[in-house]
Amino acid sequence: MAAIAFDHPFLSGLVGDEETSAFFTAEADIAAMLQFEAALARAEAANDVIPEAAAQAISAACAVFSADFSALRAATARDGVVVPELVRQLRAAAGEASPYVHAGATSQDAIDTSLMLRLKPVAFLFTARLAAIELRLAELQQAFGNRPLMGRTRMQAAIAITVADRLHAWRAPFNGYRETLTGLRFPLQFGGAAGTLDKLGDKAAAVRNSLAQELGLVDIEQWQSQRATIAEFAGLLALISGSLGKFGQDVALMAQAGDEIGLTGGGGSSAMAHKQNPVAAETLVALARFNATQISAIHHSMVHEQERSGASWTLEWLVLPQMAIATGAALRLAHDLARNISRLGATDP
Repeated sequence: MAAIAFDHPFLSGLVGDEETSAFFTAEADIAAMLQFEAALARAEAANDVIPEAAAQAISAACAVFSADFSALRAATARDGVVVPELVRQLRAAAGEASPYVHAGATSQDAIDTSLMLRLKPVAFLFTARLAAIELRLAELQQAFGNRPLMGRTRMQAAIAITVADRLHAWRAPFNGYRETLTGLRFPLQFGGAAGTLDKLGDKAAAVRNSLAQELGLVDIEQWQSQRATIAEFAGLLALISGSLGKFGQDVALMAQAGDEIGLTGGGGSSAMAHKQNPVAAETLVALARFNATQISAIHHSMVHEQERSGASWTLEWLVLPQMAIATGAALRLAHDLARNISRLGATDP
């Protein structure tokens, strides 16, 4: 048993997903924060808030910056956030441009924007994986759709259906999830100390718009204490993993029946050499239940007191990355499981 299974040396082979996890490493987080700081400098220079030469120097410093992670860790323990120490290190690297680093911004701007910059490619990744699963299920329907299958309600034999009926139930949610993922708006977070961009005066809106364009994010007014964007994304993760869990549960039950499905690549047993355990199917169920539990924490984190909440914000950091990795793992496993289905239904009609 490990504290976090998703990056465990061997448990991650079951429930982890390297491609998704790569967006939630410390290195990826810092790189996205540096992207924010460089873009902020350019946006402020474009609107005559800081000198152009300073923006160029800050962008150059960000491009080659190497963080002192030991110092970041110690400072985060003290400050509760990594940004003050990161900005201190970046200012040291920026030389004469140091007074203009992070001008008008606050820690939450860098951290939340970093998250949006990383969730955006995660959404693209998940969209592609859903499409791959849909394609494989369509292939199975073409091959086996007309075969008879016993329909079951409340886990009891009901009436005869076809394999196509079962496949339709599995496939039905995926197109909607892909459309939702494709239509998501990933907003810039840029509000300054209390969400009012007070230090930028009448140039606040123009700088925010320029910054959003620089980063390829949506320009909206500050959302630092309104966390629906996070909750909606997490809710979608729970829905996706839940539908994949239904697929896994059905496959495991079909495998138990013995004559309804053919599977390759099952897991071995240390005690019974004859067994082919439906490991991927079972793990889909576990990941679905994990995310169903975690979504409650995200809903709790929506209660942000006043203009910023340290407690609710920290709760998001604890929960959202694990939900994303769990969903990435579920998509990976579901595709593998679908590819390992060699037969559906007992016989040809």
